[in-house]
Amino acid sequence: MEALAQSRIYLEDGMSLCSSFSRGRAVVVGLLAILALSLISSSAFAQSDSNPKWDVFVGYQWLHPGGTVPTPFGDFNNPIGFKVPDMSKGFGSALTYNFDPHWGVEFDLGHNWGNGNYEATGSVGPRVMWRTDGANYFLHTLVSLNRVAVNGLDAQNGIGAILGGGMDLPIKKWIAFRLFEADYVWGRHNYSDFVSANFPNLARPQFEGVRLRTGFVFSWGGAPELIPAAACSVQPAEVMVGEPITATVTASNFNPKHTVTYAWSGNGGQITGKDTTAQIDTTNAAPGSYTVTAHVNDAREKRNNEASCSATYTVRPLPPKNPPTVSLSASPSSLQAGGTVQLSANCTSPDSVGVSVASWTASGGTVSGSGSSAALDTTGTSPGSITVGATCTDTRGLTAQATTQVMIENPPPPPVNPEIVRLEARLSLHSIYFVTDYPKVANPKGGLLASQQKTLIALAVDFKEYLQSKPDAHLILGGHADHRGSVEYNQALSERRVARTRSFLVEQGVPEANIETKAFGKEHNLTTEEVQGEVESNSELTSEERARVLKNIVTIRMASNRRVDVTLSTTGQTSVRRFPFNATDALTLIGGREGEAKKRVAKPAPKKSTKKQ
Repeated sequence: MEALAQSRIYLEDGMSLCSSFSRGRAVVVGLLAILALSLISSSAFAQSDSNPKWDVFVGYQWLHPGGTVPTPFGDFNNPIGFKVPDMSKGFGSALTYNFDPHWGVEFDLGHNWGNGNYEATGSVGPRVMWRTDGANYFLHTLVSLNRVAVNGLDAQNGIGAILGGGMDLPIKKWIAFRLFEADYVWGRHNYSDFVSANFPNLARPQFEGVRLRTGFVFSWGGAPELIPAAACSVQPAEVMVGEPITATVTASNFNPKHTVTYAWSGNGGQITGKDTTAQIDTTNAAPGSYTVTAHVNDAREKRNNEASCSATYTVRPLPPKNPPTVSLSASPSSLQAGGTVQLSANCTSPDSVGVSVASWTASGGTVSGSGSSAALDTTGTSPGSITVGATCTDTRGLTAQATTQVMIENPPPPPVNPEIVRLEARLSLHSIYFVTDYPKVANPKGGLLASQQKTLIALAVDFKEYLQSKPDAHLILGGHADHRGSVEYNQALSERRVARTRSFLVEQGVPEANIETKAFGKEHNLTTEEVQGEVESNSELTSEERARVLKNIVTIRMASNRRVDVTLSTTGQTSVRRFPFNATDALTLIGGREGEAKKRVAKPAPKKSTKKQ
């Protein structure tokens, strides 16, 4: 039984060990995946071609051995597994010889200890590194000699391998900070002197561990850093005033994978250019000697990223020459589109040489003519300013330009039809109110009381007359319902209300094509405050009537929302939402003929029968 229990313990430890191995591999795989993604994303950065010949890493190392050995001083034939604990004390170092910017051979040494245990590795193998402006990423695959010592067991040597990578952050050319290094550490050891061959996993265990490192990387050797340089030249180096010069810059020792920028400056003439060449316009330069300077910059480099150079040139004076002077005039200078403008030019030469006028231009309309006279046809032009120009040239080829402005006025507004104005003023629009819950589905023509029909009849008469002058005008009907009832019910109810209003207008002779309808249901309802404002501004109500209405404002608000609004499309005029309190059927619209009920005379009680029972 004791042996069975020990075996169970061993199996449980083995399962725990497998779980640790899995976790260790998962950590390494996860870190390598992050590194791979970083390498892929870094492809957008230009890689530097400079690299050190040697680099040395020195730093801290943490180790999860990932191995289980026989328990020290245990039973040879009935052993119990001992999981080698994590070791937080340790150091790591590596020396790499770089063949080129990417490939090198690495010699690695690592050592961890704690609680009388230690593990040391000596490894060698290839390393590949991706160098970017902001960080260096590397992967390495090493074969190693592993030495493991467990307190109570003899130290064991074994073969192993290391697979991993990390990221370095350059500080200066000769030093970098290793942000992290994550490695999978595999080893095979022999403990057959401490355990029976019946337990192969303990006799020759495999270690599958994880080590993490951080520290500093020191570099030296390699090609010396090149200092950026620039060389400038001008062609020709000597010109007369007004003759052009071309300046050129040649940059060297910049990173060929970076895009550099060029900036030009000078103290003579107008310099234009932003690449390796620039043009110098000496038209307005005074005779003398001048300098042009080019500045070359690599914004992606943090040091040794700029160079500049200069070149000199000489501007010789021209024989005295005065260009001609010219002025333009337009008659008329302001007119409506469609008219013609007479243009004239007055051109003279201070040096009394022959001159001529040509090249008439205009920003609008059509200009025609030659010499000092021309005409501008403004047909089809839009209101605004038109710029007219001409060029004067003397016999020596000197020129002068002049412009003048012609203003195109807005056309006068069309005459106002007084009949349309009268109709629009008379076309008084009033909202139409319906009885509660009308029209019914079964009676789509119900609920439109006499007072509201009267309003619609008057509206139809005016609108038909208005259509004679404005045939494109529309009446837009917007139906509403009070807040009671579901959204779907109120939507259908408001649709029946606008349909009944439209059909009544059509019955009065209004063309159906000139009527639009919209149904809002209980959306956009008037608030209590809005209805109260309409009541207070209603001049048809006496003070007593107004007070009585305001006392029942909630009922009045619901009655005010059972309506159809009318909008005239041409003017945007909207119907007045004023409830018809003084209409004979107002109580029916509000919700019932309470006044009529009060007037009813009670029926006399039936007379008692005199017949004998």
